[in-house]
Amino acid sequence: MSTVPTEVLRTGAPSVRPRADDGDAAAPLAPRARLLPALAAVYRAQLSRARVARIPLLFVATFQSIGIMVLMRGVVDGGSEARAVVAGSTVLVVAFVALNLLAQYFGQLRATGGLDHYATLPVPPAAVVLGAAGAYASFTVPGTAVTAVAGSVLFGLPLTHLWILAAVVPLVGAALAGLGAALGLLAPRQELATLLGQLGMSAALLLGVLPAERLPEPVGWARDLLPSTYGVEALARTFDRRPDWAAVALDLAVCGVVGVVSLAVATWAYRRAAVR
Repeated sequence: MSTVPTEVLRTGAPSVRPRADDGDAAAPLAPRARLLPALAAVYRAQLSRARVARIPLLFVATFQSIGIMVLMRGVVDGGSEARAVVAGSTVLVVAFVALNLLAQYFGQLRATGGLDHYATLPVPPAAVVLGAAGAYASFTVPGTAVTAVAGSVLFGLPLTHLWILAAVVPLVGAALAGLGAALGLLAPRQELATLLGQLGMSAALLLGVLPAERLPEPVGWARDLLPSTYGVEALARTFDRRPDWAAVALDLAVCGVVGVVSLAVATWAYRRAAVR
């Protein structure tokens, strides 16, 4: 004779005992965001933040570059030296924001634990780096345009080919922003990241604004290693009556290659810093 459990007699159905591991089962995580939508979201957020917090510094960068050109006007009359001064001062605005400020920003994020916030989001590391770099580089557009126009008028250079800034600013900005982000993420301390950003901007100032033919040969080698140099050369060539567009394209291509490499290094540095 078979026996029936008491639970069945009371409820009319067999009882189901929960498994011990049912309560411990973790909820599925949200799918990881795709690169382009995440990049656009980070870019908009960083651009909004930079627009509020960095406008005074943009004025400082622009007035600094214009002041340098005014000072150099008493030393340089014209010719290739004038073209170098105007081009170097214009690119200096990009170096001040994309290199100096971005190095300080990522250094601060690492020191204050801000990277932990991004690490908890389903956002690819490349989107964080590219979004911040793109926002800071875009933020330099007004300052570079004002500086280039003011310098051209001050030294009597033609304004015909200033449309090349549409290529110079993003390519030089990408190279310097990637370098600035890498410096900020790899620096062991926030103060060191600030120092490296300042040194990088000083190098862009001294090696970019001063005419290349007046620099000693060892310093000229260091100038060739600076990414902003090729943006300066590309912009300076367009002030000629008949620009060598092949040389301009080659200089911009070098900026593009350096930009890809520096942003890749910055992405690796972000992954390295986020997991620590």
